[in-house]
Amino acid sequence: MQATLLPDRGVVKVAGDDARRFLNGLASNDIGKVTPGAARFAALLTPQGKIIVDFIATEAEANDGGGFFLDCPRALSTMLVEKLNFYKLRAKVTVEDLSEALGVMAVWDGAELSEAGLSYADPRLPALGTRSILPPALVPEAAAELGATLADAEAYEAHRIALGVPRGGMDFSYGDTFPHEADMDQLAGVDFEKGCYVGQEVVSRVEHRGSARSRLIPIGYDEFAPSSGLAVMAGEKEIGYLRSTAKGRGLAHMRLDRLADALVAGTPLLCGNIPLHVVKPDWARFTWPGEKKAPS
Repeated sequence: MQATLLPDRGVVKVAGDDARRFLNGLASNDIGKVTPGAARFAALLTPQGKIIVDFIATEAEANDGGGFFLDCPRALSTMLVEKLNFYKLRAKVTVEDLSEALGVMAVWDGAELSEAGLSYADPRLPALGTRSILPPALVPEAAAELGATLADAEAYEAHRIALGVPRGGMDFSYGDTFPHEADMDQLAGVDFEKGCYVGQEVVSRVEHRGSARSRLIPIGYDEFAPSSGLAVMAGEKEIGYLRSTAKGRGLAHMRLDRLADALVAGTPLLCGNIPLHVVKPDWARFTWPGEKKAPS
């Protein structure tokens, strides 16, 4: 078992009588299903359906003060507070950026819930393990109590990348990416049955038409890692761009139709003259490029 403090994560607290209803009217997932210990992965979207910021929402027990805690990108915590306050109007909620006092610990490879801080299973994928919101200074003690080896953040990054799970700001750009492109629909980040939220019409249209043109696709390589940002080529045709890499695995943002054509034709994929191959993750439920859609 391994544990580490995630330096790229911040914490925003939303509390008050209207907090659940308020968040549910904005988030891509059903915040009504969030309970202490049962978190949800979600995003705040633009009216055009693009991701402003993604986060994991969890709830504190009433006897611990209650409220919702949003495990979000540290670089976007201030902006998230501003956006939530913009939408607040007369709702009885308070929004606080607690990122200076609280951090996020990840635990994986045999993960258990910690009794330190506010702990929850990562809702995106069981293999990602668990997370805890707590003061950063308590991470070594919390890891020791779990019997976990204290690792560095790069070890968690390699684990995330090996599972093919995208990270905002690294694998996709905020403000310019639809949830389907970031695989949020595959990783429990969108509830297609819930009521209205900002950007819902666009996201629902993509889902029902099956019209996502591009996605982040897990890849593998056998040599030195190509540089992030380099084009992925199939022959003379550019089909995408490489994003995160670690230890022979990575993620690339690719046009699905162009990737499918390359796979069907057996055209090698190259990035900076280094061969790549696509790796279908266990969580992928969309029609995989080059494979026929299973009959319904």
